Amino acid sequence: MSIRVYTGPHADGRRAPVSWQWVPWMLAGITIGGQIIWLLAPAARDALTILTVITFALASVTHAWLNRGAWWAAGYFAIAAGIGLAVEAIGVSTGIPFGQYSYAGTLGPALLGVPVLVPLAWAMMAYPCLLAARRLSSTRAGVTIIGAWLLASWDIFLDPQMVAEGHWAWANPDPGLPGVPGIPLTNYLGWILTALLMMYLLDRLPPRTAPDGVPALMLAWVYFSNVLGNAVFFDRPWVALWGGILMGIVVIPWAWVTWTTRP
Repeated sequence: MSIRVYTGPHADGRRAPVSWQWVPWMLAGITIGGQIIWLLAPAARDALTILTVITFALASVTHAWLNRGAWWAAGYFAIAAGIGLAVEAIGVSTGIPFGQYSYAGTLGPALLGVPVLVPLAWAMMAYPCLLAARRLSSTRAGVTIIGAWLLASWDIFLDPQMVAEGHWAWANPDPGLPGVPGIPLTNYLGWILTALLMMYLLDRLPPRTAPDGVPALMLAWVYFSNVLGNAVFFDRPWVALWGGILMGIVVIPWAWVTWTTRP
């Protein structure tokens, strides 16, 4: 594995005005604050789930737009949200590739049987996962595999939380990971396959250097808050263990490289 570290100006020489760089930071702050409130306010959890997915997605898109250009951001969002919507629409109607599941109608308006929030969730995490993979590898195969592993392993945290909140349910939840009931192994296989396709296409976008504090913050927050939340607050120690190990396979080396190569 080789390390990809970008320095210098954008490949196309364009930078967004500094005055607008606060926007993705503000959206990231709203996301983190909303997720903390989500823990403390059970009655507002559905609304806060919708809010924080939207603000997280906007943080990723606006950061990409401001730092990598409008066409780059549009391409990234079209690939990530488009594949997310397509594979989820196929999934709810056929059971392929995740297994048979259904949404409860608690996540807002739907398109093709899929809550619009769901492709936004794919897109919000695909961006920091792509950048982390590019940080760790300089090859297309490396970026695709590392990014896909990181994105798919996030679902070990996501699915148990969403199932526990009643947002979707599985028709045949067994067999699953030991200690993580309610989610079949086929779901994780479907995530890996989808994430591989998504990262393969996303890595066709040109690499451009940028100050990536916002996506780095959000990736670190997602990992560490989910490990802590499942271990301490949600009484799901096996989710914390599985997710902490499997997502940590990428997050921990990425965090080390990011810290040791910072300016």
